[in-house]
Amino acid sequence: MKGKFTFALLFVGITVWGQINKDSLYMRQNYDKFEYQIAMRDGIKLFTIVYVPKDQSKKYPILLNRTCYNASNYANWDTNSHPSKYLVQDKYILAFQDVRGRYMSEGTFDNMRPNIPGNDKKNKTAIDESSDTWDTIDWMIKNLKNNNGRVGMFGISYPGFFTAAALPDAHPALKASSPQAPISDFFFDDFHHMGAYLQSYTAAFAVFGYQKDGQTKDDWFMDKIMRFYGQKIGDGYDFHLSQGPLKNFTENYHQDNFFWQQIVDHPNYDEFWQKRNLLPHLKNVNHAVMTVGGWFDAEDLYGPFNIYKTIEATSPNAKNTIVIGPWGHGDWSRERGKSTHHHIYFGDSISTFYMRDIERNFFAYYLKDEGQNPVPEAYMFDTGAKKWQKFDVWPPKNVGETKLYFGKGGKLGINEPVDEKAVFAYTSDPANPVPYTSQTEGLTFTPRNFMSDDQRQASRRPDVITFQTEPLQNDWTLAGEIMAKLKVAMTGTDADFVVKLIDVYPQDHPNYEHNPKNVIMGGYQQLVRSEVFRGRFRNSFEKPEPFVTNQPADVNIPLQDILHTFKKGHRVMIQIHSTWFPYIDRNPQKYVDNIFKANEEDFIKSTISVYGSSVIEIGDLNKMKATIDNTKR
Repeated sequence: MKGKFTFALLFVGITVWGQINKDSLYMRQNYDKFEYQIAMRDGIKLFTIVYVPKDQSKKYPILLNRTCYNASNYANWDTNSHPSKYLVQDKYILAFQDVRGRYMSEGTFDNMRPNIPGNDKKNKTAIDESSDTWDTIDWMIKNLKNNNGRVGMFGISYPGFFTAAALPDAHPALKASSPQAPISDFFFDDFHHMGAYLQSYTAAFAVFGYQKDGQTKDDWFMDKIMRFYGQKIGDGYDFHLSQGPLKNFTENYHQDNFFWQQIVDHPNYDEFWQKRNLLPHLKNVNHAVMTVGGWFDAEDLYGPFNIYKTIEATSPNAKNTIVIGPWGHGDWSRERGKSTHHHIYFGDSISTFYMRDIERNFFAYYLKDEGQNPVPEAYMFDTGAKKWQKFDVWPPKNVGETKLYFGKGGKLGINEPVDEKAVFAYTSDPANPVPYTSQTEGLTFTPRNFMSDDQRQASRRPDVITFQTEPLQNDWTLAGEIMAKLKVAMTGTDADFVVKLIDVYPQDHPNYEHNPKNVIMGGYQQLVRSEVFRGRFRNSFEKPEPFVTNQPADVNIPLQDILHTFKKGHRVMIQIHSTWFPYIDRNPQKYVDNIFKANEEDFIKSTISVYGSSVIEIGDLNKMKATIDNTKR
C-alpha cells in the first residue's frame, strides 16, 4: 500500500513535505485551491481538496484521487507527483478526498469495504466505496465551475483500490479510470498471498487497524507504529524470529487493533473475506480503464492482473487496457533517471515515458478528446529483452505453452519429462527458515528489492531444491500465466510451498555501473517470478484440510504472469522451498486450525518430497483457469 506519512521508513519515493519546488510554484501560479465537506447520501461528510485552473476561459475535466492516506498532504500546492507534472501542466480540476473515516472525513473506516450490488440510490444506509464516489462525482459535476462534465480517477495501491471500487455502478460522468497497483482481494493480495500471511506487514496494522477520534490532519496512529519502528533493529529476520509465533504479536503489539483481530478471527477464506473481494462486482463496466502495475511489486501484483482479466471477461463494452513495467510498488510515479530494480538495469527514464506518453495521453484522449488513443490492449515490458511490447490481448495467444520438468542432478527439462519416478526431498525447519533476501535488512514495511534479488544464497541451502537448464542456445521468451503443478508428500501435516522462476546469468556477464563493487553479475540468479501457497488450501481456500503423512497429494500453485526473455547463454532455474521469512509467516508444519493462534510446540521439522511427475506450465493457460476467482473454494 502506498501513502504519505510523516514516518518516512514506511513509504518511499515521496517528495519532502512542504518543499517549495518548481512544481509547487507552478501550482500556485496556475491554480486556485478550495476545501469542501461533501455530504454523502447518509449525511456523512467527506473532506475534499480541489485545485481549479485559474484560467477560466475554458472548461476542464476533473481528476479525482480518493485516499486513506491524508488528503491534507496535497494542501500545500504540491501534489507530490500524484498526478504527474504532465497532468498538472495539462490543466485539470484536481480533487483529493479523504475516504470515509480517515483524517478530516467523518464516518467509520472499513478495510476493503464490501461492495453493495446495485448501489441502491434510494437506500440511505447502503453505502460503499462506489456510492461514496458516485455521490462525490455528482456533487462536483453540479458545483465545481467550468468543469466539462467528465471525470477521471486514479490512485496507487489502496487509492488504486478506491479507483477500482468505483467501477461497479459507476457515475455516468466517470469516463476514464486508472487503478494502479490496486488491491482486489485481501486474502490473495497485500496482507496475504494465496492465503499465507505477509509477516512483513505486521507493523502496518497500526495504520489500518485503529479508528480516529474526530476529524484531524494528524497521523493519530504514530505511537502505535513506534512500537515497532521506535526500536533500533538492525536485523529484521532475527527480530521476527525472536518474537516466536504470531500469537505473541497479538499479546505484545495488537491487542487493541480491530483489523488484526479480524485477520486472526478469519484465517480462512470465509464470508468475511469473500464479501471484500472486489472481482465479482466488476461487471458491465462501460468506460475506459487502464490498470497499471509493476513486475517487481511485492505487495500488489495479483490485483492489476485479475482486475484487468475480470473486466476483460465480464465487460465487452469497456475500453480495457493493462500496463505492466519494470517497477516496484508505485515506482512509475517518479523518475530516478536510470531505471533499475535493485541490481538490474532496464534502461533510462522509463517512468518518464510512462507518465508522459502513456498516462498523460490516456486521460487526454478520454477526458479532453485530444490526440489518438495511444494505449494498446496490453502494454507490457519484457524484463529480459528490456523493451516494451504491445499485445492485442493478454495473456498473448501466439506464444504457445511451455512445460518445465524436474530431473536428477538438478536438471530442468523443457517440454519433455525428465524422470517422472524421481523423488526430491528436503527438510524444512521453521526454526531456521529460508530468508527472503540475500542481504540483511532491518525492519521494513514491505520488502521490495528481493523481487529481482540474487538467489544464490537460497540455492546453496539444503532446504531448497534447485533445477536448471543447460545454457540456452537462443533467446527464449516466456509470456503469460504460470501454474506450478506439484505432487508432494511430507512427514508433517501442513506446509507452505514457495516456487521461484529464476534467470541465471552466464559467468562472464559484465557488472553494471550502478551497482556496488561487491555485486557480481557473473552467475547472478535473478528472481523473475515467484509465489507462495499455503498447502492446507490446496482443495479449498474456505475449508482447509491437513495433509496425510507420507501420502502424495497434488498442490497447484498459480504464480503471477510473466513476460521475460531469457537471453542466449543464460539458464532457466526453478527453486522450491517451504519457508520465506520474514516476508511470509512460518507454517508450523503440524496442522493447526488457526496459525495465528499456534503455540511454539506446534512448529516442527518436516521432510518434504516433490515428485518428478510435477510440472511448471507457462503460457496461454486460460483453459487452466489459473486466476483465484476460478479456483475451488
